[in-house]
Amino acid sequence: MLNTNLKHLETEQEVKETVENNGNVIVCCGRMGPMCVPVYSVLEELERTYPHVTFCDQDFDIPAADFIKSLPKCASFMGLPFTVYFKNGKVVAATSSIQNKDQVMEILDMEFGKQS
Repeated sequence: MLNTNLKHLETEQEVKETVENNGNVIVCCGRMGPMCVPVYSVLEELERTYPHVTFCDQDFDIPAADFIKSLPKCASFMGLPFTVYFKNGKVVAATSSIQNKDQVMEILDMEFGKQS
């Protein structure tokens, strides 16, 4: 399990249920490495100002991560983390590697609406 304050998704079923039962979901799939930790920190910070978005993480090295890894939008990704944005059960955006707060906010605002 990752050492973050985000909701941890440990099974494929948890991922699918979270995506299906919440309108706006972001899943950050990675490790506790130098490219991932800054993204987790950004998500933890933004979670407070985007209450209409469910923020989650998932360990890249567990079998359940195959769901995220096999998404068409992630097929060409080489760097961690894979950050996937779901709206109403569909992938609307995905990024790989390190992202700063402004980059994440740009996608959140565009896909899910401005922060409150």
